[in-house]
Amino acid sequence: MNAKHPASRCDAGFTLIELMIVVAVIGILAAIAYPSYRESILKGRRAEGRTALMELMQQQERFMTQRNCYLAFTNNSGTTATQANASCGIDSSFTIPFKTYSGDNPTTGSYILSATTCSSTLALSECVMLVAQPRQSDPKAGNLQITSTGIKSCTGTTTDPKLCWP
Repeated sequence: MNAKHPASRCDAGFTLIELMIVVAVIGILAAIAYPSYRESILKGRRAEGRTALMELMQQQERFMTQRNCYLAFTNNSGTTATQANASCGIDSSFTIPFKTYSGDNPTTGSYILSATTCSSTLALSECVMLVAQPRQSDPKAGNLQITSTGIKSCTGTTTDPKLCWP
């Protein structure tokens, strides 16, 4: 009465070789999919940084029409900004009137924003360069930059300018 049925072999489950093949297929798919996923996340963050720079440039242009110069500032902590240049007739207690981060709030934004002169030979009344520094590593793009004269660039290792500013 304890005789095994011929169908009982099918109920035994997976063999070790079958299981190893499934694990290998999942590993190959993950090795292909993860870098693509990571790159799409970086592309989304770069878009956030570009948007923040364009918004800041609009605010800087509005400031320029009111004060006849751009405002330079640094943002080292990501939550508070300090004035770096008083050429606009602003004292050191001046609060930066611009959003100094990308995204909705300072803690979750992907980029920290700052503004400086375009070069040592130009005054803030002539040109401002805005910089978006990534909070997480982005070696291909690095810092995103835009000047009030319309020059867009990045400091990363890429040789394709479309990666930073498509």
